[in-house]
Amino acid sequence: MSVTLIATVVALVLGHLAQPLAAAVRSYGWYGDWLRWLDGRFDEGSLWRGSWGILIALPPPLLLVALFQQALDDTMFGLASLLFGIAALFYAWGPRDLDVDVEAIVQAPDLASRRAAAARLWPDGEAPSLEGGVLVDAVFYNALRRWFGVLFWFLLLGPFGALMYRLVEVSAHGEFARTLPAGTAEGARTLLTALEWPVAQLMTLALAIVGNFDTVLAAWRDNGGATFAFRIGFLGAVGRASVRSELAEEVGDYADVGADGEGAVPRLEVLGELPELRDAMSLVWRTLLAWLALLALLVIAGYVN
Repeated sequence: MSVTLIATVVALVLGHLAQPLAAAVRSYGWYGDWLRWLDGRFDEGSLWRGSWGILIALPPPLLLVALFQQALDDTMFGLASLLFGIAALFYAWGPRDLDVDVEAIVQAPDLASRRAAAARLWPDGEAPSLEGGVLVDAVFYNALRRWFGVLFWFLLLGPFGALMYRLVEVSAHGEFARTLPAGTAEGARTLLTALEWPVAQLMTLALAIVGNFDTVLAAWRDNGGATFAFRIGFLGAVGRASVRSELAEEVGDYADVGADGEGAVPRLEVLGELPELRDAMSLVWRTLLAWLALLALLVIAGYVN
């Protein structure tokens, strides 16, 4: 567990301090070549072109990672496993830095630049939106797919889990998904939702802890989070409700302090531009810190025992 915590922290720090390296390393072109090779070897009506087809593509690269992970176990007093875990998590994280992308939207000088920056929060080929609620949704779903999904499966299964999640994600959305047969891509999306459902539930729990518990609980329950259906739409609703609660508290705090009594200050002047984005990113960071704090407590408890 301590190795997992160290690998997570180091990979996070590297991702922020070495962004050019991250952009150069985090490429899955080899996997796209593998998918295209498979597509050329199977005829219509084969298993590859159905909803189970993605299970043909995943085992070979994941088996290599699993064998390597097993071979390094307890090697060099755990140092080899630590280095491999850092490398795997660093590779599967992202691929882009979420807070940098969000900041680019906020700092964009004009509408065209803002729309271009917002496009980085959507899969390739999908039109972005600058509507506040939709942007909040995009921040939380990007946090799930760039950070929390990788981290959750890394915590459970190590490097194997991190790469498994990332390969399923790139198979389900974006460039690679468009090159897959329709049935195979649909199967990848179904598998991805199954992998993301427990992550979205734990993100919601952390949001309830770091934000307004009653607001999060109501949004989670009203949008299907309390069922065992593998759907993650409740995460966007929980994110929007949390952001609305944060903004309402900020406006209330400002009113408590008071202006000069000569009339209300415009909301934009109080909260700044695109306050929804700023608060959404703040909540995402607080959620991540809550996960890391829990992991640290588990490590400390293990040492105490």
